[in-house]
Amino acid sequence: MSEPAAQAAVPAPAPAADQAPGANPAPALQRWVWPAMRPEERRQRLEELAVWVDWLIERHQLHRKIPRCWYRDGHEKTLEYLTALYLGWARTYCGDPTKVSTLGELAWLKDLKAVIPDLAAPACDSGHQEPPKRKKPTGEDLADWLDDDPDWVAAPASHPAEAEANRLAAATANAAGAKAAGSRT
Repeated sequence: MSEPAAQAAVPAPAPAADQAPGANPAPALQRWVWPAMRPEERRQRLEELAVWVDWLIERHQLHRKIPRCWYRDGHEKTLEYLTALYLGWARTYCGDPTKVSTLGELAWLKDLKAVIPDLAAPACDSGHQEPPKRKKPTGEDLADWLDDDPDWVAAPASHPAEAEANRLAAATANAAGAKAAGSRT
């Protein structure tokens, strides 16, 4: 099986208006937060991830390590690990300029080896098994607790790493601006 296409792994942004025609822009950094995605984006990225997971299973002989139903409900932990592995692989092997390292590929392989035990779902070895139903709190206990208006329930929605995501976006924009300013001098 061949390597996944680099363009599919890390889509390149459109060239900036001040960029020379034909110049290759740096790939855009991708942050995948499954619950924050729109359904159509979630579907597209899940299909993209599935192509890579099939390749990963074949290439690294992980047939018995990753359940066939890794994408289904109850395997959210496995999905998160596979997402992190995919994005790390794409940044390492597709040339993310922020991940330049003489041992980047070796580091990624070590990361893969470290998380393999977390990918397993032994209950699904003979087919997908729905996770056990979680016992819900009694309505009265929950209602009493909600009447106290707990802070985290009333808090506005936010990305779990919004501040860091904003800092990364600002740093990327600043670096691009500095690079563009330097090329004009």
